[in-house]
Amino acid sequence: MNCQWCESDTVRETKDTVYWELPDGTKVLEIQNTPTVHCMECGMIYQTDHTVKEIEDQLYLIDSSKLEKSMTYETLMAVPRLLKRNYFDFSK
Repeated sequence: MNCQWCESDTVRETKDTVYWELPDGTKVLEIQNTPTVHCMECGMIYQTDHTVKEIEDQLYLIDSSKLEKSMTYETLMAVPRLLKRNYFDFSK
């Protein structure tokens, strides 16, 4: 794996806390233990496109009004979905 920013191969996969705005803009959610990439060369810390899509799809497909302000990535991804898939994603 190479860094998306500087293309260095000195990256490591870690877990970190991230903050995500809900799709309806009503609040910000703290997501702990989120899969994260840390580049040892440029210092950038980020989530892969795959992880970003997983979080965004999950937030669209669940009843986000019942979410706590802070939770782990695993807890968020385990919340039962109201829909089977994101019908608003036309990128495929």
